[in-house]
Amino acid sequence: MAYVAVSGGREAIEESIRLLDYYKSGTDKDVEVEAVENKLSLLVDRVMSEAGLYSKTYAALALKQCEGSIEEAVFLLRAYRSTLTRNYYTNIADTENMRIVRRISAAFKDIIGGQMLGATYDYTHRLINFDTDAEDPAKLRQTVRDMLIAQPPEEIVSRPRVSDGLKKEGLIDSCDPDDRRPFDVTSNMLEFPADRSARLQTLARADTGFISGLAYSALRGFGQLHPTVGELRCGYAELYVPYMQDDNESIYIGEILITEVECFNSADDKDRLKLASGYGAVFGRNETKAISIAVIDRELENGGPYPAQNEEFVLMHGDSLEMNGFISHLKLPHYVTFQSKLDAVRKTRRADGEQEL
Repeated sequence: MAYVAVSGGREAIEESIRLLDYYKSGTDKDVEVEAVENKLSLLVDRVMSEAGLYSKTYAALALKQCEGSIEEAVFLLRAYRSTLTRNYYTNIADTENMRIVRRISAAFKDIIGGQMLGATYDYTHRLINFDTDAEDPAKLRQTVRDMLIAQPPEEIVSRPRVSDGLKKEGLIDSCDPDDRRPFDVTSNMLEFPADRSARLQTLARADTGFISGLAYSALRGFGQLHPTVGELRCGYAELYVPYMQDDNESIYIGEILITEVECFNSADDKDRLKLASGYGAVFGRNETKAISIAVIDRELENGGPYPAQNEEFVLMHGDSLEMNGFISHLKLPHYVTFQSKLDAVRKTRRADGEQEL
């Protein structure tokens, strides 16, 4: 369910829509879609993730159209996505062999393949740089290009997962093999209990703030013990589609930037001889959300009385489009229902007054 209709006089609505231009007319300068796509890439990545459509250009265009409103941009992108023809399903992406741009582990100091800090704001001073306003984008781009030219090319090597060694030693749980086709939440109604594939898809498209808040509640004591980020990796995963419906032949169609996380946690009370793991993956660079998904994945697997452990509560209330649509519907006319509430209060007060007399 998503409340999207707006009631009111036709002329008033048309004038309201035209008035939106007023809030975009405060400057002669324009915000180019290319600039939004590249200068606000973290915001673009979040919109892509919550919309379930990997297209940086369209996500940037949607943000420009709606003044940077994330929920409106997600709405626009989902609406556009629904018009697209689905011709293929890709093969399972091999993220172990992704072209990594960032890879860290909080569980081990040294890992096979080495840690790679990559680009992150984790180590910045968090002070406003007022020189940014006078930044020369052309000069910055040329500086970066010169750095790339001077940098010798490196061979792309496969980096095994941190959890692989622990699984071989039997120190961490392994997921049971599952050859079933993943559940597609975009074309099928979500059913409970949900498959893990459906849970992870729903969490990946959920509102980042909602998911982060739930994960935070679990860490604060409304859930299991404190997890450890076993591995966080961000990089480009190659995508292939079957050639002529032949599973043995595939065609390379491109690559997408994703962030994936594995969190290690204590197993349930019945099995203290192993650690458990949670998994999260999202489009683009969105580490907070990927970690949060990994935390909630494990909470849902365990189950329990807390909100982050309630599958139906988590999966049915985190969707950005549905959540904001339902809250926005409160702005629509509710004259009849509110008057009935007032009448009930008046009748109750009159009845109480008569009894007192």
